[in-house]
Amino acid sequence: MLSARLTNEIRRSVYRRDHYRCALCDDPRRLTIHHLYARSAGGANHPMNLITLCPACHAAIHGHPLPETREYFAGESDTEIQAWAWQSAHEYLADYYAPDWYAWEG
Repeated sequence: MLSARLTNEIRRSVYRRDHYRCALCDDPRRLTIHHLYARSAGGANHPMNLITLCPACHAAIHGHPLPETREYFAGESDTEIQAWAWQSAHEYLADYYAPDWYAWEG
């Protein structure tokens, strides 16, 4: 089985890239690193697949928004909040790495 464990070098580079803040809401507290594509689904321990998230955004991206997140997105379903979080994370990474990504080169 593949390990989801990150090296300290990768962890530090992701935190540094994201300016030690949640990539979605800029909260600097209690940060975690999230795999956009899960290791179990073939996602890599590579910065292009990793994003810094606060607990609220991390819960939202997994489809379990915290009460304060539900309040912020008043009227939106948990599924809609999850879709927003996942899309925002995907766009953040795509925008960051766009200059380095060449779709037609392996």
